[in-house]
Amino acid sequence: MMRYRDLYAKTIDKWGEKAQYEQTVEECAELIATLQHFARGKVDRRVVVDELADVYLMLGQLIYMFGEEDFTSALEKKITKLHELLNKADAL
Repeated sequence: MMRYRDLYAKTIDKWGEKAQYEQTVEECAELIATLQHFARGKVDRRVVVDELADVYLMLGQLIYMFGEEDFTSALEKKITKLHELLNKADAL
């Protein structure tokens, strides 16, 4: 799952975990602002995709830092919950 594991390790070794937490917050904020601009027609899809790529890289680093197994377990629980919600909505 961790395609860029070596890159993440080198990045964290170079700048440290705290800096990467702060960078993640910054990249997420930029994505939020970009999505708001996209919804208003101020930017095109390419800008959103570029910001998504930044956030993807930062999330990969967080997954690396917090543990891939723990993340995968939490993700599976969330996916199960989403399936349950979709099935419940279909039953209505």
